[in-house]
Amino acid sequence: MFTGIIQAIGQIVHRNSTGKDARLHVQTNTLDIKTVQLGDSIAVNGVCLTAVTLPGDGFWADVSGETLAHTTLGELSQSSPVNLEKALTPQTHLGGHIVSGHVDGVGTVTQSYDDGRSIRLHIQAPNDLAKYIAQKGSICVDGISLTVNTVQGAEFTLNIVPHTLNMTTLAKVKVGQRVNLEVDIIARYLERLLLGEEAAKVSGGISEDFLRQHGFSGR
Repeated sequence: MFTGIIQAIGQIVHRNSTGKDARLHVQTNTLDIKTVQLGDSIAVNGVCLTAVTLPGDGFWADVSGETLAHTTLGELSQSSPVNLEKALTPQTHLGGHIVSGHVDGVGTVTQSYDDGRSIRLHIQAPNDLAKYIAQKGSICVDGISLTVNTVQGAEFTLNIVPHTLNMTTLAKVKVGQRVNLEVDIIARYLERLLLGEEAAKVSGGISEDFLRQHGFSGR
């Protein structure tokens, strides 16, 4: 588990591919690697990876073909910057929100512009994630815990303050760039709780038709 509070920015310095899988060498001068042990989890742009080698200047991690296909890690090249966070411990200050490191989908930055000293981002999420994104709720974007400003359909906006810009890769984000998204895990569990056994039958989650069928006519 993670908090979405980025601890360092790393850089992809090597990528070795074997079939559909890959092994990434992430270099970092600011993450405290001395406290990392083999097998520890580290979130890389919001994706939970396992440290399999510790060369001293960072770590190597294996990435499955499934992860490469369903996150932006498959799009990273040598020298790509990445957000890093070590796994949550009992001593970790929970400054963001609970993040699992299991990416739910990939969104696209549709707008980016200055808003005072901050930057306002518009991100288009996959349609099936829209129901989990709420105004003033939490969402994880490339591993960063952020607060949703507004939501319209599957598009939402974020206000990125100067501190977050300085401490993450969002300062260099471009329109058209794809980003990893993880919705608030509480929203997923709440849906499961409300649907009960119907969760296995209703692929679209709580819909207007579902509520009508179960006696919630809205009148």
